[in-house]
Amino acid sequence: MHPPSRRLFLTALLALAAGAPMLAPATRVGAEEPHEVKITIRNHRFEPAEIEVPAGRPLRLIVTNADPTPEEFESIGLGVERVIPGGATATLMTRPLRANRNYTFFGEFNQSTAQGRFVVKTEPSKQ
Repeated sequence: MHPPSRRLFLTALLALAAGAPMLAPATRVGAEEPHEVKITIRNHRFEPAEIEVPAGRPLRLIVTNADPTPEEFESIGLGVERVIPGGATATLMTRPLRANRNYTFFGEFNQSTAQGRFVVKTEPSKQ
């Protein structure tokens, strides 16, 4: 059996080694950085309501609710939903999006007015 100080050292070393992959950069080689999109909820509507986004990249949605009442941002196609209190901002992440598709989003609490969509475009080729 090892003395307590050596056992503590070995335990700490193993914990550090196990956590080392978490210290590595979050991006993989070839992985695309998220495309950031800012959306404001105002008067129970989304501004902007139609947003062009690039294909093959995940989205980082920064949604600010400028209304005094809560709203639930939801997109069934993207698999995201979040209640955003009045006056608050939320960040949501999506998976990479497929080209030439539309993904709708809506406000669950004000569906008649809070409607929007992402139009996914292919990025121009780099020559």
